[in-house]
Amino acid sequence: QVQLAESGGGLVQAGGSLRLSCAASGSIFSINNMEWYRQAPGKQRELVAFITSGGTTTYADSVKGRFTVSRDNAKNTVYLQMNSLKPEDTAAYYCHAFVTLPPEGRYEYSYWGQGTQVTVSS
Repeated sequence: QVQLAESGGGLVQAGGSLRLSCAASGSIFSINNMEWYRQAPGKQRELVAFITSGGTTTYADSVKGRFTVSRDNAKNTVYLQMNSLKPEDTAAYYCHAFVTLPPEGRYEYSYWGQGTQVTVSS
């Protein structure tokens, strides 16, 4: 079984920064794309950023230039550095990963973390 555990959320003033972490644990052969989503109350979950196993990154237009996604493959961990935070960034942030399992890593499975709350005050 694979678990994703997010950390780093909290309350911050507008213009501030937070760094989210998501660590994958369990029986893992490899991790392909690692993604960050967010969901604000009353809104659909949206993709914020993702990073491939090779380090290529993609961002939603709303966070470009402010958020940076990175990963440490040795630690099976993905990060989201969030700078210049705005009240509209307030949401629950979820980690999502595509993981292949032992022994051969033949099939890819989708896993979600439990979410971490980010609240930005004006």
